[in-house]
Amino acid sequence: VQLQASGGGLVQAGGSLRLSCAASERTVSSYAVAWFRQAPGKEREFVAAKRESNGATRYSDSVKGRFTISRDNAKNTVYLDMSSLKPEDTALYYCAARSYWSVNYYSPTEYHVWGQGTQVTVSS
Repeated sequence: VQLQASGGGLVQAGGSLRLSCAASERTVSSYAVAWFRQAPGKEREFVAAKRESNGATRYSDSVKGRFTISRDNAKNTVYLDMSSLKPEDTALYYCAARSYWSVNYYSPTEYHVWGQGTQVTVSS
């Protein structure tokens, strides 16, 4: 399976943006999916994850209440809706997938499929 992330761009603080992650196969519904981000000079950071079985979601404290992860099985696509964006949200955003949910869902090493990343820049 391959993942293709898109939707990044330049937005002012307080604005909104929707990221998309399209899968090459009918995998979205059967995979645990997640979004991570990496700012220059920093480690890759967990943002959000969605379980494959019951669709349960998890968010990092820094984005909780502002970001929403969702999945459209018919389009085989995972979304990250971001609102109330802050300059500190500026990063390269990656989507990732694994065959089943992991209790360590927040760790990048748990995921074996990655998209290429899409840049999000929030200006103050």
